[in-house]
Amino acid sequence: MNPLSDVLRSMRLTGGIFLRGEFTAPWCVSARVGPHECEPFGPVPRNIIAYHYVAKGGMQLRVPDRAELQVAAGEIVLLPRNDPHVLASAPGLPVVDVDDLVEPAPDGGLARLSWGGGGAETEFYCGFLGNDTPSDVLLSALPPVLHLKVPEPTGEWIDSTFRFAELALAGGGERSAAVLGRLAELLFEEAVHGHVAALPQAEKGWLAGLRDPYIGRALALMHERPDRHWTTEILAAEVGLSRSAFATRFTGLIGDPPMRYLGRWRMQRAARRLVETRDTIAQIAFDAGYDSEAAFNRAFKRNFGAPPATWRREQPAG
Repeated sequence: MNPLSDVLRSMRLTGGIFLRGEFTAPWCVSARVGPHECEPFGPVPRNIIAYHYVAKGGMQLRVPDRAELQVAAGEIVLLPRNDPHVLASAPGLPVVDVDDLVEPAPDGGLARLSWGGGGAETEFYCGFLGNDTPSDVLLSALPPVLHLKVPEPTGEWIDSTFRFAELALAGGGERSAAVLGRLAELLFEEAVHGHVAALPQAEKGWLAGLRDPYIGRALALMHERPDRHWTTEILAAEVGLSRSAFATRFTGLIGDPPMRYLGRWRMQRAARRLVETRDTIAQIAFDAGYDSEAAFNRAFKRNFGAPPATWRREQPAG
């Protein structure tokens, strides 16, 4: 079991594409996905992952306290926590708020943005992915920006998919929107796997823990069998360390003690089952490793702010 793939599958991402930008140099805009961009696709998610796919030309992206990133045609940038960012044809240009430039589509399709000084052309699509998991462990661990360079011929297929979705959305094509959402989800997964593979060997954190031979094994065990009555002692024995050595190593890399991490993961899985299945709360509680439904209810309310039955009723249909 690969714990990273398991977490990615559990995220239950939704999303959409809401803007096509056409710029001519020089140009510079500030951007951030707002609730109004998400609302046409359903309830506004708790966590928003913004993304931009460059179809033509190129641009620079800048987030606070980070170096500028050059993004070329056929590449995608994702912002896991939807940080405010600046998109530009070159550094040092005056910044304009992108919301002041957007023109709603008269045909009900994508909003359009055409602006600039008449020079080199850049064309890109803006979209988002989202989920409703509180304190999402993966999104919290990722950097502000992920940059994915898509190799050919995959890039041609991605480009044609975005362009087809734009045409279909103008005609009310809900199915094309769903396909495009799944494509963005796959690109996000690929970007995350690429980021983890490129982490320095001395890196710490949850993502780095996946590569550690002891902690990665422990994470895999907890993700594969969250219903088992794990203890720190049992996990330490499974991976071949003493209890103290394992607890110190796990907490140092992950940032939480093993049992606290396990509790958070159980809650995320339980929340997903509440939405995606008709399983009883008692069964979900048992499979999450709780001996009683009452104990599960208390733990769930601490994490999500409402008892599981109430929280389930309030979730939108998938």
